[in-house]
Amino acid sequence: MSSLSAIRPKNFREKVFFRKLRSQIDGNAKIEHGLTQITGIGRRIAQAIVKVTGIDPNLRIGAISEKELNQIEEIIINPIENGIPSWMVNRPKDLRTGENLHIIGNKLEITVKRDIDRMKKIKSYKGVRHHLRLKVRGQRTRSTGRHGLVVGVIRRKKSQQPK
Repeated sequence: MSSLSAIRPKNFREKVFFRKLRSQIDGNAKIEHGLTQITGIGRRIAQAIVKVTGIDPNLRIGAISEKELNQIEEIIINPIENGIPSWMVNRPKDLRTGENLHIIGNKLEITVKRDIDRMKKIKSYKGVRHHLRLKVRGQRTRSTGRHGLVVGVIRRKKSQQPK
């Protein structure tokens, strides 16, 4: 018997599936690291979720009970109502609703795309930069961010002049 199988409980799951979130996580990962596999959940919010639930952060996700998984899922769906501070959410003061939201999964990708399209439509500075496929956040563009067949510096050949 290997030492790993001695540590694992009998109800250990290799893959953990969150039904409401429609996402699958590797059961061998520790809880905090495993939660970051869900799109829209980073390290800080994962640490806050583990702290609010009161689960041991050294446990593997595959080893926790179904009840604790449901509790984690509820906190991810409604973080502010379950004790996560409002400054930790990824969409504070949403443009449409005005509420503090935490968006995850495919909904996050759709929301970001919609925001970029809105910036393009109103022709804000960031929208124009997105449209031209240039750097948006103030990075240098002189030597990086080149696409296609753009060549950097081409030196002119020195003309053969007798000395």
